[in-house]
Amino acid sequence: MKAAFGMGMLNPQQRDAVMHTEGPVLILAGAGTGKTRTITARMAHMVDKGIQPDTILAVTFTNKASNEMRERVIEMVADGKGKKIVMGTFHAFCVKLLREHAEKLGYKKNWTIYTQSEQTSLIKRIVARMVTKDESVDPAKIQSRISSAKNSGESLGDPQHSLEAAVMEAYQSEMRALNAMDFDDLILLGVDLMENHEDVRFRVRDKHRYVMVDEFQDTNGLQMRLLNALVGEPFNICVVGDDDQSIYGWRGADITNILEFEKFFPDPHVIKLEENYRSTTPILHTANSLIKNNAGRRPKTLWSRNPGNDNVRLVITEDDKEEAEMIASEIDTAHFQNAQPYEDFAVLFRTNEQSRVLEQQFRQRKMPYRVVGSRSFFDRREIKDICAYLNVLHNPHDDMNLLRILNTPTRGIGNSTAELARDESVDRGCSIWVVLSDPRFQRKLPEKSRNAVQGFTDIILKYAAPASTPGTFVAEMTKVLLAEIGYMAFLEKAAKKPEEYATWVTCIDSFLAQIADYDERNRTGGLAGFLDEVCLNDEREDKKEDDIMQKKGVCLITMHASKGLEFPVVYLPGCEQGIIPHKRSYDEGRVDEERRLLYVGLTRAMKKLTVSYVRWRMKYGEKQAQLPSPFLKELDRTHVEEHDYGKHMKETVTAEEGASFITGLRAMLKQGK
Repeated sequence: MKAAFGMGMLNPQQRDAVMHTEGPVLILAGAGTGKTRTITARMAHMVDKGIQPDTILAVTFTNKASNEMRERVIEMVADGKGKKIVMGTFHAFCVKLLREHAEKLGYKKNWTIYTQSEQTSLIKRIVARMVTKDESVDPAKIQSRISSAKNSGESLGDPQHSLEAAVMEAYQSEMRALNAMDFDDLILLGVDLMENHEDVRFRVRDKHRYVMVDEFQDTNGLQMRLLNALVGEPFNICVVGDDDQSIYGWRGADITNILEFEKFFPDPHVIKLEENYRSTTPILHTANSLIKNNAGRRPKTLWSRNPGNDNVRLVITEDDKEEAEMIASEIDTAHFQNAQPYEDFAVLFRTNEQSRVLEQQFRQRKMPYRVVGSRSFFDRREIKDICAYLNVLHNPHDDMNLLRILNTPTRGIGNSTAELARDESVDRGCSIWVVLSDPRFQRKLPEKSRNAVQGFTDIILKYAAPASTPGTFVAEMTKVLLAEIGYMAFLEKAAKKPEEYATWVTCIDSFLAQIADYDERNRTGGLAGFLDEVCLNDEREDKKEDDIMQKKGVCLITMHASKGLEFPVVYLPGCEQGIIPHKRSYDEGRVDEERRLLYVGLTRAMKKLTVSYVRWRMKYGEKQAQLPSPFLKELDRTHVEEHDYGKHMKETVTAEEGASFITGLRAMLKQGK
């Protein structure tokens, strides 16, 4: 099976990448150009030509990518040699390194890795020591700042004058005392070992003489320092990536690593993989016309041997509701008329809020769908809170939802009171609501807790009556309820930054609009009918992305999460200024990254691609005029068809009416004969 890695299946550029095994190599692998096939064939060829497999190190970003690569190489290489190639993530590599050499950094051999929740608990304890009870400090925010500082090498300031810096200093000190490391420490300390301990550096270089890095455009500054220390002359390093798909700058990825590769490793052999095996010519031509507007990129032009049957569609709709109706209607029609499976379709959106109106349409049509890369709209904390209130108004004996809202917003009912009520409900064999409403139970509580429980039961009783009355406008009732319990003020206080609160407001407004739409459609259905509609096809448990991708139905997915995936038919709604490019990108200087993000979205489509935007969109409860994304002006129109959906539908209906009239006339003439 020595030649089983299929050289004959590779195109000339892929073969060049496979055969060039010495010195620095930069493989610019465009979207859908057979990157994984190329790098696994390269490893197989290296072993086949006599390079010892255990001297090859392949670094990836995820365990999933590493496992897939390992399985392919094992199949390609004879005599089980493929198993000896060292493959893993940056973190996995550093764990092995630190297990062997951590004592050089002052750690005992039995050091442990702290999970995120353990980090959070430690930071909470440190913060509690440093601030008074009256001060409001968010430990999660400090934890995020500490992580960012470690990865970027930045300082949080003087511990004498900065709380964040003081917490970080105490946190690092206590982690040392606990003989523990967090995930950021793994890379940071791995770099420390490689840069500052020559004996370790030369030993590791001697062991890993050939290094390969996948998704190189996603590396950050710290990972680049690790690679610089790891790879010495003659610089046998091969990196694979695509600067046009660098979309993670917001979480630390540094695009200059791939754009300025020559500064790190001199005179590299650069190979461009440009033949695309995924998409049609119209899709690729349109995507190329967009991405060429990014300054400083490494030029490449994707092309395909597949001319395709469809041009790219650019559609304008009246509003986001009509946009969602168009998408759902077209998918449903293709499914029932052409027997096309729902799994062929994907809707890619820039912001999480966009999924709400889409989910609503799919639910109304009873179309199966799965949400990937963001929480489902109905899994959002604020929406679950409101739904919990509505469920308890409908059925106060719903213990799970009642416990969720018992102290939300905070009203002075602590965990001890909730546990006491739960225990008594178990003993008495009744619901928690029955216990909370019982004066005998209330008398067991301290006065403050007793008053809080009575206030809660009064609110539920007050709204339970209208909630169960046919004809009640559920949306109006919900607005009044939220105002009375002070829910918005509660969210505003809980928000870590204004944008977070603004997002919550937008989602709640969208949800209230959905309830109002239900009220209009079902004047007599009431709250019970609305809750039934919400529960239809409700299988949105929090699961790993792999599990969700295996579920049936149309895929609703963020553009960020879609990277690496492909779908026969793709819709890209909401291509408007402020959505993509996102309004924050102008202030943060990330407009080029937003263009790359749209490029990633376009290149997910295999056969059909529809890009859409709206004239009006509901924002903060108001109808607001929208401008098309400036990126749309950059799209070459050679393979683009532009449609006004509302106008198109009217023309279609008129044509159908005309055809119907002619058919009827022919029938009458036949009868006359």
